[in-house]
Amino acid sequence: MTQSGSAPLAGVTIVAMEQAVSAPMCTRVLADFGARVIKIENPKGGDFARDYDDVVNGPGGLAAHFVWANRGKESVTLDLKSEAGMDILHRLLDGADALVSNLAPGATARMGLGPEDLRRRHPNVIGLEIDGYGPGGPLSHKRAYDLLVQAESGTCAATGYPGMPAKPGPPVADISTGLYSALSIMALLLGRARGVTEGPMPDVAVSLFDTMTDIMGYQLTYTQHSGIDQEPLGMSSPAVAPYGAFGTRDGQTVVLGTTNDREWQRVAREIIDRPDLADDARYATNPDRCEHRDELNAAIESWCAQHDLVEIQKIADAAGIGNSRYNLPSEVIAHPHLQARDRWRPVQTPRGEISALRPPPVIAGFEQPMGAVPGLGEHTDKVLTELGLSHDDIAVLRSQGAIGSSYQRSE
Repeated sequence: MTQSGSAPLAGVTIVAMEQAVSAPMCTRVLADFGARVIKIENPKGGDFARDYDDVVNGPGGLAAHFVWANRGKESVTLDLKSEAGMDILHRLLDGADALVSNLAPGATARMGLGPEDLRRRHPNVIGLEIDGYGPGGPLSHKRAYDLLVQAESGTCAATGYPGMPAKPGPPVADISTGLYSALSIMALLLGRARGVTEGPMPDVAVSLFDTMTDIMGYQLTYTQHSGIDQEPLGMSSPAVAPYGAFGTRDGQTVVLGTTNDREWQRVAREIIDRPDLADDARYATNPDRCEHRDELNAAIESWCAQHDLVEIQKIADAAGIGNSRYNLPSEVIAHPHLQARDRWRPVQTPRGEISALRPPPVIAGFEQPMGAVPGLGEHTDKVLTELGLSHDDIAVLRSQGAIGSSYQRSE
């Protein structure tokens, strides 16, 4: 396997002023590909996601969100309200390729780190700012969190059941915005390396709202051209039928899906043994089947209730019909497919080793390094020493409160 020193982003340095999930997800992806990520944290507690819970190697352990989104980073504590803290930040930016932030609206500008400031003082730094709604609109001033943006963007209305909207379980707005942000930085770095980008590096603004309205592209396009707000259908889809979850004889839940007329024919003839439904003109096309989904679901549900999960999946596989088992998170952790493909890796944390899933991209000859989850301020002294500060200099900064206390690893 390729070592981290020759990883795709080896030699790239990212300075992050981040919290919660969206920006940490962006920088975690960059770290997974070999970038050095220096996470700037407030000495008084750091990233508030550190305190969401304490379940990882707990009780009294680490927060699951923080552990998930912050591996492979170096934590440096700086009081950015102090002149000395800001001076250190600028010295870090002198050697950085990008500054990633998702602070409150207007915070970076008030700190003198807005786009114009970066172009003037740090022209080689990509300034990427994540916020809730993007600049220039009536909501630009508002704080925004994953659920709030999912509600504003219509995502909750497309999830759940009629009259019972729901938020998708994972923080989809945060994750997707982080991925778009990482992609933007990679694209600009590639452009610079190829000589396409000249002059100061451009700034990038990525909002959770713009991301979610993009992800809602199908629903918005459908409504725009039909005038209909589709109703959510739980573990089904308003776009295709039959497609959904069905109880089995042995108390499990199987999920069966069709995406075209040929698959529907195989479901009717080869799985539930209902050639009469296959020949019925009322179900000939997907729009027809969507109109009559309740009748089709009842027929499939009746058949599934007479068969065990293993048998249903064997028959569906033989018929070439997509199927899956409904699993709880506890069942996914022990999933044989993850074990067979060697997807788990050890990751170090301040509270001891944990197991974490490898990043999704499987790249021939390269395995993402999956570095340790940092303790608050764990790398402050190391990074400041690299900047040329002496032990005495660091002690003075610590006495002034410009940096946090000396790091002490938890036992």
